[in-house]
Amino acid sequence: MTLYRNLILAALILTLGVVSLGAYVRLSDAGLGCPDWPGCYGKLTPHHAADAIEAELAVRPDGPVSHAKAWKEMVHRYFAGTLGLLVLAIAAMSWRGRRETRGGPGLPMLLLGLIVFQALLGMWTVTQLLKPLVVSAHLLGGMATLSLLLWLWLRERSHASHAYFAHVDHVRGAAAWGLALVAVQIALGGWVSTNYAALACTDFPLCQGTWMPAMDFEHAFTLHRELGETASGDLLPMEALTAIHWMHRLMALIVTLYLGWLVVRLLRTPGYAGMGVAVGALLSLQVALGISNVRLSLPLPVAVAHNTGAALLLASLVWLNFRLRRR
Repeated sequence: MTLYRNLILAALILTLGVVSLGAYVRLSDAGLGCPDWPGCYGKLTPHHAADAIEAELAVRPDGPVSHAKAWKEMVHRYFAGTLGLLVLAIAAMSWRGRRETRGGPGLPMLLLGLIVFQALLGMWTVTQLLKPLVVSAHLLGGMATLSLLLWLWLRERSHASHAYFAHVDHVRGAAAWGLALVAVQIALGGWVSTNYAALACTDFPLCQGTWMPAMDFEHAFTLHRELGETASGDLLPMEALTAIHWMHRLMALIVTLYLGWLVVRLLRTPGYAGMGVAVGALLSLQVALGISNVRLSLPLPVAVAHNTGAALLLASLVWLNFRLRRR
């Protein structure tokens, strides 16, 4: 089943690329670069849709459509489509060779269902005009795909180890909570990004010059609403954007303190110091990138790196939990 494992690894690497590309598309305001789905103005590529794009530019030169944005959006779709084909192949191989795989076809079939749902979310992202709930769900679906593929790859390559590992019951629960907290923080980060609230606070560590700025939590966390609007259709107030940003910061502090404590425990657990170093390094990188986004006014490379860093931190905790549960 070497081909099977290689396909999983290829899909895993491609998923990280798709997550990063999705962040790049979202942060460069290219999410509506092609206002239909799955093609671009019904064509396979923006090159074939050049006339339609030019016509849209003539009407709305400052609108969401341009040749560059159309290519960004379609390249993301091409990568996502390739990932879908890889997952389909993995599911088919797992079913045909279900007696040879380590855990059966259940997880690959779950991944296939998730990929289909991700495709629907990608379509709804466009047809619902970047509705925050849909875009955030699409981001979380990408992170879930990455996590499940990593778990599947680890499961298929796992083997008995003769290295010494300490008794880990005291760490297993802590690692599971760490994974859950990072998942919540990623969801909050996605909500910040999809509501364009990253620069609601442009100073650090204060927010608008104070620890507790004016905030509107009711409208901030109303899920069913359009982009930039309240549920009633009014303009989303600045206080709501501030609340979204502030909650992401507060959760970042909680995650940093908790994972810092977890890293110390891992460093003291024989056989897990390397995992502790990896989690600690990725956590430090994420904190630095988050602060840089605020202090440097959200430069695109740093913002995309922050999204990719979140995916890598999540992956490190998935790996840690896999190792702990396999012991």
